[in-house]
Parts: sequence; C-alpha cells; structure tokens
Amino acid sequence: MIEFPSNFLWGAATSAYQVEGNNTHSDWWHWEKETGKENSGSACRHYELYARDFDLAQNLHHNTHRFSIEWGRIEPEEGKFSRDELNHYLDVILTLRSRNIEPMVTLHHFTNPDWFSTSIGWENNISNAYFLRYCDFVVRALAKHIRYWITINEPTIYLSHAYILGVWPPQKKSYTKAKAVADNLASAHAGTFRRIHAIYKESGLPRPAVGIAQHMQAFVPCTPAIKNRLAAYMRNKWYNFGLLDKLTREGTLDFIGINYYSRQLVDLKKWGLNNLAKDICQQNHHPLKRNSLGWEIYPDGLYDLLLELKKYRLPVIITENGICTGDDGLRWKYIYAHLNSIHRALENGVPVTGYLYWSLLDNFEWDKGFAPRFGLIDIDYTSYTRTVRESAVKFGQTCKTGILE
Repeated sequence: MIEFPSNFLWGAATSAYQVEGNNTHSDWWHWEKETGKENSGSACRHYELYARDFDLAQNLHHNTHRFSIEWGRIEPEEGKFSRDELNHYLDVILTLRSRNIEPMVTLHHFTNPDWFSTSIGWENNISNAYFLRYCDFVVRALAKHIRYWITINEPTIYLSHAYILGVWPPQKKSYTKAKAVADNLASAHAGTFRRIHAIYKESGLPRPAVGIAQHMQAFVPCTPAIKNRLAAYMRNKWYNFGLLDKLTREGTLDFIGINYYSRQLVDLKKWGLNNLAKDICQQNHHPLKRNSLGWEIYPDGLYDLLLELKKYRLPVIITENGICTGDDGLRWKYIYAHLNSIHRALENGVPVTGYLYWSLLDNFEWDKGFAPRFGLIDIDYTSYTRTVRESAVKFGQTCKTGILE
C-alpha cells in the first residue's frame, strides 16, 4: 500500500481550445482552415457542458481541476475586452468551487488571439506588454476566487513546434526567432508573476501561488557514445531546466508545474547543431510500450526528473501526465506506474504537492486532430455523450483515499 499526503491535490486538466469548441477568434481556428487541418469545430462542447463535466469530476473525487482561459475570447479585438466572456469563466470557477474542486487557472495554453498573431506575434519584443494587459484584466476580476495561477503552458513546446519544427502556427522555422520567442515568453511570465502578486497585495488577498507548466522529457542516450551522452546532457540542460534556472534565479516561481509524458532516446547520426538538438534513435533499440502516438512509456524518467527538481526547493505539481490509447487497462497501468514514481520521489524528499491527469476528457489534440484519446472520460463526437472509463474509476478511488493499492 502506498499512501500520499492528506492535503495532496488530485484531479485532471483541460485546455480551453481543446475542449470548449468554436474559439473563432483564436489563431488556431484560422490556421486550421488555411492549412486544411482537421478543424476543432465544436470540440467537446465543454463551453456549454462544463457543469456536467464537473459533476463527473466531483463523482470521481477530484479535488482540483486545471483549465485555461482563452485569450481570444477575452480580447477578440485588440484592446476590446469582453465582460460577458469573463463572466463565463467566473461561472466556470464558481461551478468548480460549489463542488469543492480547487480551480487552477492557466492564462496561456498555446493559442493566441488572431489579431495578436497577425499583427504582433511572440517574436516581437512588445508582445509581453499585450499579454500583461490581458492578464491584468483577467486577474483583477477573478483574483478573490483563485489561489493557483499558471502563466504559460509549455513555453518550450510552443517555441519548438511553432518556430523550430514549424508544424504549428505561425510555422516560422528560425532559430533566431525561436530565441526571441523564448526570451519574450520568459519576460511575459516574470511580468505576469509580479503583476499577479501586486494585485493580490493591493486587494488585501492572501498570497497566491503562481507558477509555470514546464514540459519535461527524459533524455536517455541510446548508447554510451560520447556524442549521445553530450546531446542528452545538452537537451536536458536547455529543454528541461534552462527556463526553470532562469525563473528561479529571478524569484518568479512559487511552484513548479511539470508536464511529463515520455522519454527521448538520443542517438546522433553525426556532429552538428541540428543533430545535437534533434537526432533520436530510429532502430527501436531498448523498446518500451508506447501510446497511440508512438510515445514511449517511461515512468522512471519522471522519478529521475523529480529528483533533479529537488535543488530548487519549491513545491512541484504534476500539472499534466497521461496517455492516449484505445486500451483502457494500459491507461490505468500508466497512471499507477507514474504515481508510484511520484511517491518514490516524495520518500526522497521532493516536495510534490499534486497530480493532475491529462486529460479529464478526450479532446482535440492540436495538429493530430481528434484521433488520440487521452481522456479519463470518453467523448462520442457525434452525440457528445460522456462515458466514464474504468481507469477513471480506479484513479478516482486513489483521489478519494490518497492510497494507491
């Protein structure tokens, strides 16, 4: 029997664009149409059905729910803010609170207003000023109902997919622009962190907890060749810890949010900057079980990364961890193994304070469309019927008791 702390945060996560539907003012909405990608359309209709979804989360004994606010809804035109949309998100929060579920709010989860992407973009140094203005509007209205804020979700994934790999909008392959985006996102986080704390202090509210959701991978050398070990070291240092090092030096993190899914088996074909940054094993050496997107299942990597995070002496929340699969038994095995890794880290002094599965619902998985099934709850995209999976029930029992049998 494995027992977690009594005040542990248990629950699941979603993001607005992936579940709400009809986010017509967001850059992804227009990009899908321009590129012929699968359209997010009505997604899960969570914008209308959130109360029903939170009833299910309550029945599964979740005490925390992470969700995002869609910037394009709040500011559909530059400088014009929607009080109606803000009231919608206020009702989302109050609906969670009425079910004794702690809301954890993400202010930026990959998508931007279309006007922002068209006329400004994150590569522009003035981008963080626009983001801060949006955050100020949201936080002032919602502060008294929220303790946990996440400023930006997976900044390294955003810049790598949009500005290095070029598979997400705005599809600009440029290391120079990627560096500018990285700097601007870091600056936006720091500015928002300080603004949130200032707003709470001015309002006489208890100190909030403000963090970031950092995507982390286990970078493992395929062979002990020096080039593989060096590349794994460099990727870990830059991709996993570079931003965290910067933000902790600046004192702009109250907690660290970690999104962890898989490992990357590093195997360089030759020396070179692109090779050091990207090359992976193509021969299926050291095979592991995989999810439906081909990502390897490697719970030991989460344990190793958590031990490295101990140096920051900050609370750690697993803000995403999950699997897309048609095998629900494998989903539970995935959750169980990762919770076991977390408990091992707790026993070794890592201050992990919560675990949020990705995701509560099956949803729109960005450029992969609706095929990947990550949800604790199955979505029928024809009728929008919700069906609770057996893995959700088993996880719910752990949420209820704090015990992993």
